[in-house]
Amino acid sequence: MFTGIITELGTVHKATTTDGGLRLVLDGAITTGTLTVGDSVAVAGACLTVIAVDGTRFEVEAVAETLGRTNLGSLEPGDQVNLERPLAATGRLDGHFVQGHVDGTVTVRTVTTEGDARRVWVDASPDLVGYVVEKGSVALDGVSLTVSAVDGAGFEVVLIPHTRQVTSLGAAGAAVLLNLEVDILAKYVARLLEVRR
Repeated sequence: MFTGIITELGTVHKATTTDGGLRLVLDGAITTGTLTVGDSVAVAGACLTVIAVDGTRFEVEAVAETLGRTNLGSLEPGDQVNLERPLAATGRLDGHFVQGHVDGTVTVRTVTTEGDARRVWVDASPDLVGYVVEKGSVALDGVSLTVSAVDGAGFEVVLIPHTRQVTSLGAAGAAVLLNLEVDILAKYVARLLEVRR
């Protein structure tokens, strides 16, 4: 379980295609500090298992299921990614409950400046937009955000200066593909209503 509060902005050191998957070696001194093999870490919002640790670098592997639902397959050396360690049982929940189970990708429609903030509209498939509500929570590339508006094709979030500085979203422009995890509560409610029909 994660919170969508990013531990640090890591960098892709190496990306290697495997038989049906992708191995990533990531630089992240803060994140790696307490990592051991078998630990979970959210990479751009996707929960992955650590398979190796070496100094300030760690390695994870994404399988076909993960690559089919995320933007991880497009990562290249030098790309920056949001990293988050799981929430400790004694930790503070500063964002919202984020599982690290990406539901799909969305495409940035527009980015507009509003003072020091940025308004970001994203386009999403109808099956994903149905889970999104104004003033509800979403995770984009693992970042916990509040939805400021919704339309038939997508939704808007507002990035404060701090979020722009410490996450990869600060560099996101039009047409960029982002990982989306909708609020788990919305998914449970929708499933319950479907079962009771």
